[in-house]
Amino acid sequence: MHFSWLSEKPPTPEATWADHSYYFRSNYYKVTVSERDHPERTHVYFNETIIPENQGLNGSDFMPLNFKSSFSIVTHQAEVRMPSGKVDKPIIQDNRDGTVSVKYDPREEGSHELVVKYNGEPVQGSPFKFHVDSITSGYVTAYGPGLTHGVTGEPANFTISTKGASAGGLTMAVEGPSKADIKYHDNKDGTVSVQYLPTAPGEYQVSVRFGDKHIKGSPYFAKITGEGRKRNQISVGSCSEVTMPGDITDDDLRALNASIQAPSGLEEPCFLKRMPTGNIGISFTPREIGEHMVSVKRLGKHINNSPFKVTVCEREVGDAKKVKVSGNGLKEGQTHSDNIFSVDTRNAGFGGLSVSIEGPSKAEIQCTDKDDGTLNISYKPTEPGYYIVNLKFADHHVEGSPFTVKVAGEGSNRKREKIQRERDAVPITEIGSQCKLTFKMPGITSFDLAACVTSPSNVTEDAEIQEIEDGLYSVHFVPKELGVHTVSVRYSEMHIPGSPFQFTVGPLRDSGSHLVKAGGSGLERGVVGEAAEFNVWTREAGGGSLAISVEGPSKADIEFKDRKDGSCDVSYKVTEPGEYRVGLKFNDRHIPDSPFKVYISPDAGDAHKLEVQQFPQGNIQADAPYQFMVRKNGAKGELDAKIVAPSGTDDDCFIQVIDGDMYSVRFYPRENGIHAIHVKFNGVHIPDSPFRIKVGKDVADPAAVHATGSGLDEVKTGHKADFIINTCNAGVGTLAVSIDGPSKVAMDCTEVEEGYKVRYTPLLPGEHYITVKYNNMHIVGSPFKVHATGERLADEGAQETSTVIVETVQKVAKGGKNTGVHLPTFKSDASKVVSKGMGLKKAYIGKQNQFSVSATDAGNNILYVGMYGPKGPCEEFHVKHAGHNNYNVQYLVRDRGQYVLLIKWGEDHIPGSPFQIDV
Repeated sequence: MHFSWLSEKPPTPEATWADHSYYFRSNYYKVTVSERDHPERTHVYFNETIIPENQGLNGSDFMPLNFKSSFSIVTHQAEVRMPSGKVDKPIIQDNRDGTVSVKYDPREEGSHELVVKYNGEPVQGSPFKFHVDSITSGYVTAYGPGLTHGVTGEPANFTISTKGASAGGLTMAVEGPSKADIKYHDNKDGTVSVQYLPTAPGEYQVSVRFGDKHIKGSPYFAKITGEGRKRNQISVGSCSEVTMPGDITDDDLRALNASIQAPSGLEEPCFLKRMPTGNIGISFTPREIGEHMVSVKRLGKHINNSPFKVTVCEREVGDAKKVKVSGNGLKEGQTHSDNIFSVDTRNAGFGGLSVSIEGPSKAEIQCTDKDDGTLNISYKPTEPGYYIVNLKFADHHVEGSPFTVKVAGEGSNRKREKIQRERDAVPITEIGSQCKLTFKMPGITSFDLAACVTSPSNVTEDAEIQEIEDGLYSVHFVPKELGVHTVSVRYSEMHIPGSPFQFTVGPLRDSGSHLVKAGGSGLERGVVGEAAEFNVWTREAGGGSLAISVEGPSKADIEFKDRKDGSCDVSYKVTEPGEYRVGLKFNDRHIPDSPFKVYISPDAGDAHKLEVQQFPQGNIQADAPYQFMVRKNGAKGELDAKIVAPSGTDDDCFIQVIDGDMYSVRFYPRENGIHAIHVKFNGVHIPDSPFRIKVGKDVADPAAVHATGSGLDEVKTGHKADFIINTCNAGVGTLAVSIDGPSKVAMDCTEVEEGYKVRYTPLLPGEHYITVKYNNMHIVGSPFKVHATGERLADEGAQETSTVIVETVQKVAKGGKNTGVHLPTFKSDASKVVSKGMGLKKAYIGKQNQFSVSATDAGNNILYVGMYGPKGPCEEFHVKHAGHNNYNVQYLVRDRGQYVLLIKWGEDHIPGSPFQIDV
């Protein structure tokens, strides 16, 4: 923040709340902060009151600007650190409106820091930096709220005083989490007004240069707060198709994969499909002119005629500059109505068109084809404010994109409540220590709960479950290995929400929001006036800030209870029925599957009187009818029921009246997997509804699915990456893979011996999140965070998602019982293993010869030790692990001569191996 100050302040009206609240009005429209949460959600607002001066000062030829600065903050402690290192106390005044004001007269020139504390703890964003300049310095200066803070989706403003110099030598830049369009206006009075529009929360760097040099205080760091923008996206595919020579059956088609290499070397997966003529077609997006090579492989080997050539001419390459857009919907919009614009891609070649809209509400997007070959795209926002429309063709922005659209009209009057809590990192767990994972599931019997733990070396053991208090349970186990363990918790043989869990023994390998899990009935359904509860597990994500928000027809009362073991209970109550959104953010980023849509039913009324009898137990099969009874117990109203399959499709149940008080409910499952039967009375769930039921024997188990490969580590833009999803012994289910990143990726999924291979080509550097779900449940490790490096091969815009879905077939790997044994991915360095002892140099017949191996600093792996002599292997060998990857080795030999001793850490010899030993 860069100010000009006067030591003698002329009289000026006090800054009041009404004078500056318009900067933040819509923020308060969206956010409700309760008294209880003031310490958690501290706001800092800056306001300046400009006082015109009628004459120059000290004979200078410019008009000085003097202003008084006030900070309005929800806190009670503040101090200013001066450039000399001294600490000064500003004046604090209670405004009696839920805020206090801090006023300060500076005594030194230079960079200052304002530290704002509540109960002795710095508030979010503190310390705030600002620059103090002398009014007679003659330097170009800048001031205004946009240099220190702002709110997403609202213009951030600041002013530059050129002090008589020409505005022509000024340059401005804004860098941060979102692209921010900069607008400026020369006021012809020695000042320039600047405005930029940030669309994502985070820290923005604002640079102001005059004559290629930063002005005093530049670059400034502005902290932008507020919710991340809600977004929606839609993609319309347009591919070039070529026909492949040769005769290929449908069985062959499933096992084939294809990729295309452009003249520049860019290689991407492409898609194979049966054409109407019966031949096989290859679909791809042409990005370059010239000869492309298409490779078609079966189990890694080229088929006949592969690779073959495809020539792409100029008119076929997708060119975003040739896309024409028109319509008022890209200039302004109205809430609750369709805002329409037209897109013409007829002369732009082949390419995918993607539209994403970010703003204060998630706008519903629809796309319709017109008779003349153009597209009509409409979007319907529910809240007023600024929206960003990203329009990309063949992964590049069309001219004018991203468009900033101001949407006017009435909002939906949704209420929003938010709390924020700091989460401490849990201490590192050691081998042999007692490990605990807790969860809350009210209203169940512990008799039907079971848990097991799978170690990194794929050894599965049962775990103990204890009931701590009513409805609160903990899983206990003692690990024997370092690394990522899988904890599966099942109720009535079905994974509870959140299971399977990742549990790291030893140092955490990663951290961040993608490792936070949440689950419980409160993220699925609720009843007005009753507490809706769910669990949040942050242990694997490390330390950070957890924000919980509930948005809907009424304000929520949110309760939070920390269990001090990396997990917590959350419950909330609302007073109106309807659809609510529960948002969970960790360090300002949504956790997987957030925000959750929750339907809150009206007051239960008579629904609580109903009870279910004769519910089917045991072996339930698909494509067969089953039934159960519902007793009304005198309740008056209508009963309805539906069954929801694992794929998400729902089907009505057949309800028949047996007598005045008893109903028969008949259902017909059509898929294998976990189904949910929703039974409602007068539109409200009856007790324990929805009922979960397991259909079929080989039900897909996400805990048995593993993903490995270089495509889950570091990848490079323009280079094909891949990974294997091992589904051996995991049953049959729906495998869904999605990649969320800075741009869409070309991806495909093909069948291989141990499961499925996913290939993709990233186009932009940055973080990509790969989600792997089996029957709609995350596998362990999902979502995986993958960092892409390299050149930018597409234009940046909003985050985009690419998805592929496969119905799996039963996979059993060769080798009998050990099929599907999953070796962990080790990270180790054999060169750091240290060995010592006489047994490495000389040995004696008939005696125990000893040496030790220390791999404490060499990462994790398996120790291989072997010895061979003149007449064969050595007689006896004992390896004992002493903890922390330290091993003691003893061996016995019976023959004289020279022996060879091999010591390997994983696949690699340790220093000195193989050793030559004289006996």
